[in-house]
Amino acid sequence: MAHTGRRDAPELPDFALLKRLAKDQLIYLLEQLPGKKDLFIDADLMSPLDRIANVTTLKQHEVDKLYKVEFKPVVSVSDQLCFLIRPRIQTVKWIADIVNTDKAAGRVRRYKIIFTPQKFYACETVLEEQGVYGDVTTDEWAFYLLPLDNDTISLELPEFFRDNFLEGDQRWVTTAGSALHLLHSLYGPFSKVYGMGRCAKMVYESWREQVEEGEQKTQQPEIGNVFLIDRDVDFVTPLCSQVVYEGLVDDIFRIKCGSVEFGPEVTSSDKSIKVMLNSQDKVFNEIRNEHFSNVFGFLSQKARNLQTAYDKRRGMDIQQMKTFVAEELKGLKQEHRLLSLHIGASECIMKKKTKQDFQELLKTEHSLLEGFEVRECISFIEEHINRQISMIDSLRLLCLLSLTENGLLPKDYRSLKAQYLQSYGIDHLLTFANLKQMGLLVEQQPGETLTVMESKVGKLVNDKTAGKLTDAFSSLAKKSNFRALSKRLVLIPKSGEEYDLRVPRDMAYIFSGAYIPLSCKLIEQVLERDGWTGLEEVTRMLNGHEFAVTGGTSVTETRIKTDPQRIVLVMFLGGCTYSEIAALRFLGREKGYKFIVLTTAITNSARLLEALLENQV
Repeated sequence: MAHTGRRDAPELPDFALLKRLAKDQLIYLLEQLPGKKDLFIDADLMSPLDRIANVTTLKQHEVDKLYKVEFKPVVSVSDQLCFLIRPRIQTVKWIADIVNTDKAAGRVRRYKIIFTPQKFYACETVLEEQGVYGDVTTDEWAFYLLPLDNDTISLELPEFFRDNFLEGDQRWVTTAGSALHLLHSLYGPFSKVYGMGRCAKMVYESWREQVEEGEQKTQQPEIGNVFLIDRDVDFVTPLCSQVVYEGLVDDIFRIKCGSVEFGPEVTSSDKSIKVMLNSQDKVFNEIRNEHFSNVFGFLSQKARNLQTAYDKRRGMDIQQMKTFVAEELKGLKQEHRLLSLHIGASECIMKKKTKQDFQELLKTEHSLLEGFEVRECISFIEEHINRQISMIDSLRLLCLLSLTENGLLPKDYRSLKAQYLQSYGIDHLLTFANLKQMGLLVEQQPGETLTVMESKVGKLVNDKTAGKLTDAFSSLAKKSNFRALSKRLVLIPKSGEEYDLRVPRDMAYIFSGAYIPLSCKLIEQVLERDGWTGLEEVTRMLNGHEFAVTGGTSVTETRIKTDPQRIVLVMFLGGCTYSEIAALRFLGREKGYKFIVLTTAITNSARLLEALLENQV
């Protein structure tokens, strides 16, 4: 079932080292506060911490009780309090209140704050302002990278997207640069770095500074090429409905730090079960990248194979039975358990995703991508909003309509906005402002057609004396050139041809053959051309900010494509989806590459849009 790729694909580096380094550093920091202590952990650090150091490990290093940071008065009776937190001002103020409350009550304790992945000056300023700077010790746990699987690493920073792209807050740029530097020092040196996007350029520069400041080591590289890409280069892909198995599991059950909790509806019992979803799960590994329509066929075949393996017991003599029990039975039972869970999960997905509504939704999405029957699509979106089917889905369709049509006609924009606000609340006026700022949902300016806009931007870019684009034109270009890009990069396969999802011919299979993700197509084109040469028109439509830098690799080595040269680290700044990861795995199998996906967080349409909502209670 899992597609067979080229036999000469290189081996991936072992990222278990990243976990060991993070664990050792955390233990060292905890031991800096000797004796029994209570540990307060930021809610969104709970799951990542569990992957690095479990409760048993923490207890071994004199952590007595564990608490979740809840912004309430603490009930701990310990004389030593340790706080493991993200560098957020709200959390630091809460800690300062605890210290001041203890001081007022005459209580003497020791306090230690461990910031992860780094300490920000603003947090120390808060401690100073609250008069507790001298009462607490602060430290940094440089936990930048969490390996989710053998080819997927996450910074687990979902706030990166909103902070950087909406608020213009660049504090996480150094963090991303440090994460890249850590990989470079362990698995580099990198021979080529390509990038697209303003944030990508800043992260690259931050990383280069750190490389130049540090000591230069000569070692055999395990990763050859790096590609940095901003999320705002391609918003269409994360806004499309996911139809590969792993993407659907994430949409419906929410995968957190590589594990998922399957409830009673999946387990067919009254208990929920937490399952790690990675390549160690043999059943999952074979279906994770598959289009959902192929999954049931595979699972039923797997069930038949398991039955055959169990049936081998019949007619065995005692010695054979002994060998079977010792060597095979445990593995078969484990596979059987996982198979029943994935069958249960698939049935749940089927119930939710094969309804008439979902099929209509997909049809509308595909029409928007192809630019067909746009008026019918608008009618469908209006009905979707007025029936209040889903606040996020309605918003997603509005954004897709705007991105694919290069903005909405003023009358459509006003009408759809009014209907949305009536259905979901006036608070969303701020949400619309955010979406406009991001270029996700905009109104076409009077007389501003795609071609007129393109020619204006093109004239500016080609005019050497004009230098960089002005802010006004940057926001104009931000409106999206999807239709022109789609044509230039052939993102929409020819509609007349039959698309066999069982034997995919390109990356479009992740969207039922309707659309090749722009982000992944760019990566393919740049690797094929060894740079941005020949893609000048594309980079112009994407607002520029592209770069390609060669390290110290010789020309012959580049031409020969050694094993490290064929291992490509792709860093998504602002999040990436499981569909994109599936597309890159497919591309790797086809072209003999191995892709490692490094992302600030795993995202999907719901998480991306929720980050921009303004009526969060």
